[in-house]
Amino acid sequence: MESQQLGFTLDGSSDLKGRPVLRSKTGRWKACSFLVVYEVFERMAFYGIASNLVIYLTTKLHEGTVTSSRNVTNWAGAIWITPILGAYIADTHWGRYWTFTIFSCIYILGMIILTLAVSLPSLRPPECPTNSNSCNKASTLQVGIFYFALYVLALGTGGTKPNISTIGADQFDEFEPKERAQKVSFFNWWMFSAFLGTLIAQTFLVYIQDNVSFSAGYAIPTAGLIISVVIFLVGTPFYRQKIQKGNPFGRIAQVIVAACRKWRVKVPSDPTELHELDPNIYVEQRRLPISHTPNLRFLDKAATKGNTVSQVEESKLRFLNNAEIEGNTKYSAWKLCPVTQVEETKLMIKMLPIWVAMFMPSTMIAQLNTLFVKQGTRLRREMGPHFSIPPACLTLFVTISMLFFIVFYDRVLVNLLKKFTGNPRGITILQRMGIGLIIHVITMVVASIIEIKRINIVKEHHLEGDPEAIAPITIFILLPQFILMGIADAFVEVGKLEFFYDQAPESMQSIGTALFASTLGVGNFISSFLLTTVTKITGRKGHTSWLLNNLNASHLYYYYALLAILNFLNVIFFLVVSHFYVYKRKTNEAFGNNHNLDDMIECVGMSRKAHVDEIMQ
Repeated sequence: MESQQLGFTLDGSSDLKGRPVLRSKTGRWKACSFLVVYEVFERMAFYGIASNLVIYLTTKLHEGTVTSSRNVTNWAGAIWITPILGAYIADTHWGRYWTFTIFSCIYILGMIILTLAVSLPSLRPPECPTNSNSCNKASTLQVGIFYFALYVLALGTGGTKPNISTIGADQFDEFEPKERAQKVSFFNWWMFSAFLGTLIAQTFLVYIQDNVSFSAGYAIPTAGLIISVVIFLVGTPFYRQKIQKGNPFGRIAQVIVAACRKWRVKVPSDPTELHELDPNIYVEQRRLPISHTPNLRFLDKAATKGNTVSQVEESKLRFLNNAEIEGNTKYSAWKLCPVTQVEETKLMIKMLPIWVAMFMPSTMIAQLNTLFVKQGTRLRREMGPHFSIPPACLTLFVTISMLFFIVFYDRVLVNLLKKFTGNPRGITILQRMGIGLIIHVITMVVASIIEIKRINIVKEHHLEGDPEAIAPITIFILLPQFILMGIADAFVEVGKLEFFYDQAPESMQSIGTALFASTLGVGNFISSFLLTTVTKITGRKGHTSWLLNNLNASHLYYYYALLAILNFLNVIFFLVVSHFYVYKRKTNEAFGNNHNLDDMIECVGMSRKAHVDEIMQ
């Protein structure tokens, strides 16, 4: 086809000035290499703070176990919730590139303030006197500056997290078969690079923080983050930019309001009678229309003509674009929406039950840098006479197991399974996520059993009354729960990122990525809520609370068993909602294996050629 012989991309991507880009000189893995380097450094910076934060709060700010764990999960919750704001700004106002660039400067500012807060004598808390159980509390100013820095950092990540991986996925043209195939592996290798940076943080940086100083341990990732942003900017000429599609929340709201306004209107049985824009309009916008699907039929009322317009008026309406419709009171998009806009809304709403099912696995991740690490402080950590393992270093086994299984999954399991399933991914995205959820249940059962073993040894040596006592058992007894968590994340987290990007409408993919991030935020808030609630309820009427500042006298194994039960119930919920989920690719004729795809690509290609010729003139 003539359109495929063009040197330009067919998906409407452009450079920063809005000019068409050449396929051979932009995008693909060449552009992604700059993004991957950024991701390695950024993950090193983020986990350089997060992995050992609970230790800093307890040893430097002198907070208790429950308080420090709650503060860490609240901060992590903010880190993963703010991406919704960043995604909205990117899709509605600034675009992904500029949103990322501006918020990365805020991110750097937060890291610099945080580094100063742990370095300057006037800002950091006083050290505890040697051989003393009493420590001077940090001043209100010192605590305030530290937490202010943490939340400035959280705001910065809000604009970077939902956009950097989306920019990476945008480097592959869905209309070109080879690039479309490469995109299938993109998210596996993206997560691989992310956890490579995490691995560095959980080994080198955590060791520096525990054995040199937190000042050096924070200054190094701050410098790394600055370098990574510079590397990102260097790669600018190679990036493909996607055109902003307008306010995604506004378009969803229009459909819901229009459907509610016409709740009495009967939806026609023939989908062709629903309102849709002329296909030429989508061609001009280098987009694919989304064909009607039978689910969530109430929303079809938004595209039902009813008494809104006459047939003559409808024929005129088909040749107006969205901006003209919205500016025309008679044809307000708050009263009548095209089928494609309705289907975009359906796609987002359909993902919400899956989104809810991802809260519990995110709650499990919150245990890694809080209770799992605190357990390690009460176990033997010596390796020889001169080396002691920092408790936070155990999280590197999560990363190692995850890195191994990502490669194993992409290179071995996918090739093996697709011979039987015919699916290019080996198994479906939801099947992959479901396997991870089951492993999460096993993880918490194992964690509960291991904690019972630790407490039994504590009681055998009569150490339960000493909050600083170290149980005479190696820290490596915790390895199974860390390794299992990494394997679970290789299934759940990679599948989750791919699901929310892949299944979101093209015009709302930043929002889709933000949904992925927000599950981690909600999961951390749930963890904080559970910690507080369980501590209060189990400590009533003179009973010993399950969670105490003294871990040697706590019943942490009960708490882990509770999490196992909640995860099991979540698996059942996930199986139900995933059974009724219909993938976007199955409901969109434009992506089917039929002649409509070739015809649409040809039309889009010709439109692309005309657009290029117009600019070149």
